[in-house]
Amino acid sequence: MVQLDNDCFAFGGPMMAVEPALALLTARVGPVTATETVPLSGALGRVLAADLVAPFNVPPHDNAAVDGYAVFFDDLAGGAADAPTVLPVTARVAAGQWLGRPAVRGEAVRIFTGAPIPAGMDTVFMQEDCRSDGATVTLPAGIRRGVNRRLAGEDVREGSVVLASGRRLRPEDIALAASLGHSTLQVRCRLRVAVFSTGDELRQPGQPLEPGAVYDANRYALIALLTRLGCAVTDLGILPDHFETIRDALSAAATGHDALITSGGMSTGEEDHVKPAVEANGRLDFWRLAIKPGRPVALGRVRDAVFVGLPGNPVAVVVTFLRIARPILLRLMGAMDEKPRQIPVRAAFAHKKKPGRREFLRGSLTRGDDGALEVTKYPRDGAGVLSSLVESEGLIELPEDLAGVEPGMAVDFLPFKEFL
Repeated sequence: MVQLDNDCFAFGGPMMAVEPALALLTARVGPVTATETVPLSGALGRVLAADLVAPFNVPPHDNAAVDGYAVFFDDLAGGAADAPTVLPVTARVAAGQWLGRPAVRGEAVRIFTGAPIPAGMDTVFMQEDCRSDGATVTLPAGIRRGVNRRLAGEDVREGSVVLASGRRLRPEDIALAASLGHSTLQVRCRLRVAVFSTGDELRQPGQPLEPGAVYDANRYALIALLTRLGCAVTDLGILPDHFETIRDALSAAATGHDALITSGGMSTGEEDHVKPAVEANGRLDFWRLAIKPGRPVALGRVRDAVFVGLPGNPVAVVVTFLRIARPILLRLMGAMDEKPRQIPVRAAFAHKKKPGRREFLRGSLTRGDDGALEVTKYPRDGAGVLSSLVESEGLIELPEDLAGVEPGMAVDFLPFKEFL
């Protein structure tokens, strides 16, 4: 089960900076413990539950990097490869074959890429550099000892940890596991996350849209983000602005889920019922974050499930999910901390900012006249401008102490692809 510390912060109060909030948020949750074994074909994106240790060297033997001729370097003319050498060709070894006997001094072996180099032989000539009549081969001067030889264990050493526990598995990780003979991997069970939206104004896409109503985009954004993160998602639909309905839905969802995520209803207005509904079922630890967009972000617990409450505006939902909810979920998943790579770039825009809060603008990368990497800001900043996410490549992150941006200043850019 997930674990959440019992200390809590009062609802309201001074706004908290993003980094201290993240440190406290992630410290309050621990990973789910259940694991399962899955085939390699089903391991993509899963979190590895145990270190993967190499049972043998990769490659398991010295092998040829090219098609050519394997020799003892000390058999070359003068022992220093300073003149052409003629040697008899006594055997042929292709990939997947062995010489079948010890190699002897004074012979050359015809060899092909990937084939095991006979023991003792230490140098491979490329066939393009040699002349052969089938019985003998003329080897040119000037080669170095050990050239075109791949050493045993050059890729992976026996006994080394090749994939660490907590790694979210990528295609190349799965390929490495396969190269070590693994057909299955032990992974964390998928984090079970329930998602719902709140608001009397929300409608399911496809339904008629009467005056005053809007289609629910937040829930679909969250489901897509959670799916990309590797979670098992339950869609709880839209809940009306009704305390008892939200309270009962949270209580029911807490059974069988590791985390609950909502959007909307997290402020303190008359129609914002999520806070009291959470407190009726458990506890709400709430940070009024010094962040734009997305100040009303909450963390709490509903029975044994971690609760994350996100704002109602769609841009704020995505931004706070990426920067606040994502680290919490990764910790619950037992995954390594995957901090997004921040790219320092030159601002190609001006922007006024309120000091004391962290601000996230939407932007895209381009090249300046001098070839330097620049970032342009999407022209509209509103937290409800969903098109700003679609038409941008990432987030421009402005720290709390910054009062504004002028063209030419250095700013940090976080590509969306860094998050998922």
